[in-house]
Parts: sequence; C-alpha cells; structure tokens
Amino acid sequence: MKYIPIRHIKSTQSEFESSQSFSIREVKDLHDGRDMVQELHRHDFFYVLALEKGMGNHDIDFLSYEISDLTVFFMRPGQVHQLTLKAGSIGYLMEFKNDFYYPHDKLSNQVLRKVSNKNLCHLDAERFVKLFSILIYIFKEYADKQEGYLEVIKANLGIFFIELLRHRQNLESPSNNDTQYSQERLEEFLALMETHVSNQKRVSQYADMLNLSSYQLNAITKATLGKNSSEIINDYIILEAKRYLLATSNQITQIADSLGYEDISYFIRFFKKNTGYSPEVFRHNFK
Repeated sequence: MKYIPIRHIKSTQSEFESSQSFSIREVKDLHDGRDMVQELHRHDFFYVLALEKGMGNHDIDFLSYEISDLTVFFMRPGQVHQLTLKAGSIGYLMEFKNDFYYPHDKLSNQVLRKVSNKNLCHLDAERFVKLFSILIYIFKEYADKQEGYLEVIKANLGIFFIELLRHRQNLESPSNNDTQYSQERLEEFLALMETHVSNQKRVSQYADMLNLSSYQLNAITKATLGKNSSEIINDYIILEAKRYLLATSNQITQIADSLGYEDISYFIRFFKKNTGYSPEVFRHNFK
C-alpha cells in the first residue's frame, strides 16, 4: 500500500522542540524569485499561509481556490492540497503540530478546531494588517530565540486565531448558546470520524462516543451542515478515497481495504453511487 506523500515541518532551528513542532518562514524565501509549484501531497501539521500579496491557485481537498491579496489559507493535518504560487508573492507560511499549541487545554483546542474548519478567509485591509502584524512579531520571536520565545509564540498564535474567528463571525449571523454547542459537538464528531472511519461507519457508534443519541447527532449535523450524520460519514469516506485515487498509484482493492471495505464490489458501487464514477474512471478523468 503506497501512501499519499506526507510532508513534515522544515526548519533551520537547532532546538529539537521547535524544529519538530513549529516553523514560520517568509513566502519570498520559499519561491526564491520563481513560481512555486507543488504536487499533490498532505501534511502532518497545521498549515497557515497568509498572503499580503499573492497570485496563483490552491487546490485543497479537490476544491480549487484562486489566490489573491489579503487572504489566509488554513489547513488541518491530513488534508490534501496542491499549490501554485506566483513569483513576487509576499507573506508568511506558518506550520505547527497539534502538540505545539497547548494540546491538553480544552479551550485552546476548541478555538483551534473552529479556526481551522474553513480553508480560506478573505480579509479587508484593516483586519489583515492587524493579523499580519501578529505574524511579523511571531517571525521575529522565532528568529531571535530569546528566553521564553516558544511561549510568546504560542500566546500570539492564540491572539491570531481569535482575531481570525472574530472576522468570520462579523460576516456571519450572530450565534447563540445552542448554535455554539452544536458547532462544538460537530467538531468533536468530525475529529472522531477522521480517526475511526476505517473501522466505524455507523452513526450509532459515533453517537455513543459522544454520549449522544443518534437522533441528537443527526439533529446537530442537520442544523450545522444541512446533512444527516450518515451523509457526513459517507462524504468523508469518498473524500479519503479520492485522495488516494489521485495522489497514489494504489490498486482499488488496496484503497478499499485501507478504508475498511473487504468487499471490493461493494466499495465500487458505493463510490459510483456517491460520485457518478467508478473509482477507475474517476482516477483516469481527474488525475
């Protein structure tokens, strides 16, 4: 079984803790005066690309986004993406693992889940300047490496996340306690699904893990995403199948097995029902 190429954090730092878990670089240093073209791959870390100036194209989980000025891309570990960034782009690329940003703090994890559930955010000039100034400060702390710099970086990450969430909330309708609760439970469901979907595909299994009834879980997903829970599970299975079909040369039987399907015929029918294509045709037409 060949796996989708996974990239790890690159760093010039000598300290083990920071070099393994956090990095921030200027975009101009990444493309070195030339267009930057990356093939389809995934990361084992959170990925934040903030562009003061940018042109190109960014495909994330098979959705295509045109790159423009004053934008922030935010990706979770495991998402598949392909990036073409034109020379002359200006900004920062920040990468960090889940174990870097207060992994045992429930509130911090909730904020991180919320802010990373949308891949692209367009900002007005005033808000972008505010966010960009935080990244400039983080970059300086990372470069200078003075005493306590990792804690300073973490604290500023928290401010960055909250400012980004505030911008989104200003664009959306005000939330109440019910919608906040539903969003938090949805995010817990999605995190569990990403970990367990290869061997647990029933709504009742996830409802049990969340101490909810299947009815309650369905009500939450209907209210937040407009789909029932089984549709959400199926969508994720199809997404993961697409990732392997387009990013690897694995046989269909290998992909089906990795997703927990022993019956290859059933998997093929399931995939075609949800996409309109057999796995082989999908790979041929879109790769």
